[in-house]
Amino acid sequence: MMQLNWVGYVVIVAFLAAAFLYFYPQIERFFVFYPQKKLDFSPSDWGLAGETVYFEAADGIRLHGWFFPPGKNEPVVLFSHGNAGNISHRLENVKRLAERGLGVFIYDYRGYGKSQGRPSETGIYQDGLAAYDYLVYEKRIGPEKIVCFGRSLGAAVAMEIALRRAVKALIVESGFTSARDMAGEFLFFRPISSILPVHYNNLGKIAHVRVPKLIIHGTVDDLVPFRMGQALYQSASDPKYFLPIEGAGHNDTYAVGGVHYFDRVAQFATMGRIGGEAKE
Repeated sequence: MMQLNWVGYVVIVAFLAAAFLYFYPQIERFFVFYPQKKLDFSPSDWGLAGETVYFEAADGIRLHGWFFPPGKNEPVVLFSHGNAGNISHRLENVKRLAERGLGVFIYDYRGYGKSQGRPSETGIYQDGLAAYDYLVYEKRIGPEKIVCFGRSLGAAVAMEIALRRAVKALIVESGFTSARDMAGEFLFFRPISSILPVHYNNLGKIAHVRVPKLIIHGTVDDLVPFRMGQALYQSASDPKYFLPIEGAGHNDTYAVGGVHYFDRVAQFATMGRIGGEAKE
């Protein structure tokens, strides 16, 4: 039986590494996106009067969302949700924001809920930009009234919007630094995480966002480590604010934070600051 010399092993390893990197976008997509098509709840289930809207991304994908108009002279929160479920699972958040007079436009990425298509990094960025454009050109909401809010995966979308469009402010909740850094949190990917592409590069982007920023993170987040929220805050330019939610994990920041959480979010959305001074 022929034995491989070291050159042969190097060739095999290089081939396997190249094959993995070639297919990595498909592998990453499998681990990143968990869409649900069925809407489990409607705005009326939460006592909300939302307008159902459809709009198109730049590549022609038809997207679905709900628009909840603001109170007089109040801003509109452009809500980019996380990687699982769909907009019907965020209605409690919408209700608590609406109770404080804020408008909310929440939409589903391609492949989620009633939105067409299949999700990808480039695709969901297009979806966020299309949602912004819908607010500006169809609803006549001025950029000075739009607050980008992104939770978890949605933090990457909200950040992309804030970089490419004029907005009032940016809120990042439970955001990660990059997909490569997240891969390093999992045992399977850890040995090769350093050679993976830096997709969803939130850490690199946030320094270039010039509007006021509020970074929110649960102190016991077991999916996206608290230190990633701290790193985003440290890399952000002023004005910036950090709101740690003591004892909160990845998906329960608003539940653990309660009234204090929603009051701070509403204060920041309205005034562009919390507590008067930037703080860590």
